[in-house]
Amino acid sequence: MDGNITEEQQVEQIKAWWKENGKAVVLGAVIGLGGLTGWRYYQSEVQSAKEQASNAYTQVITVLESGNANGVADVQAFIAAHESSQYSVLASLQLAKVQVQNGDLDAAAEQLRWAISHTDDAAILPVAKTRLARIYAQQQDFDKALAELDQVGSESWQAKVDELRGDILLHKGDKIAAREAYVSAQQLGGSPALQVKLDDLAQ
Repeated sequence: MDGNITEEQQVEQIKAWWKENGKAVVLGAVIGLGGLTGWRYYQSEVQSAKEQASNAYTQVITVLESGNANGVADVQAFIAAHESSQYSVLASLQLAKVQVQNGDLDAAAEQLRWAISHTDDAAILPVAKTRLARIYAQQQDFDKALAELDQVGSESWQAKVDELRGDILLHKGDKIAAREAYVSAQQLGGSPALQVKLDDLAQ
């Protein structure tokens, strides 16, 4: 009998607890399921946005590289529309490349500075910074070019950076410092062209 009463009491306790807390449990479950559905929807939307940006990037870069008169304007519009996406940074790099080819160094430098300020991607930054350093060197602003190279911290880029530093120093007229930079680049496993550059300096 006592056992039956205990069991009944347990049932009553469960009923009482459910009466007080059941709505909250159901609501929590609904919210939980809604949150899961919402998260999946959000992930789907993010993926869709990435795919759209990727497709749009491919289209505008194709137009740009074709030499179409609208290419530059199309890429600039793409960058403005996708400013928070890394595709805008890639587009900026491509636009700067074309601007250099067209002789518009000021615009190219502006694009590269924008790209550098809008990414922390360790693969993109060295590319953008070395290209910007080359532009400064072309503009005869050698100190600015060298300062930009000093900002490249990636170890895998040091041989390229030292070789470019040597080129800039040579154009600046500092043959001793240029040679030191070339030797450093060679020791880091730089390009075969370094030996030719060193031989030219020895003459």
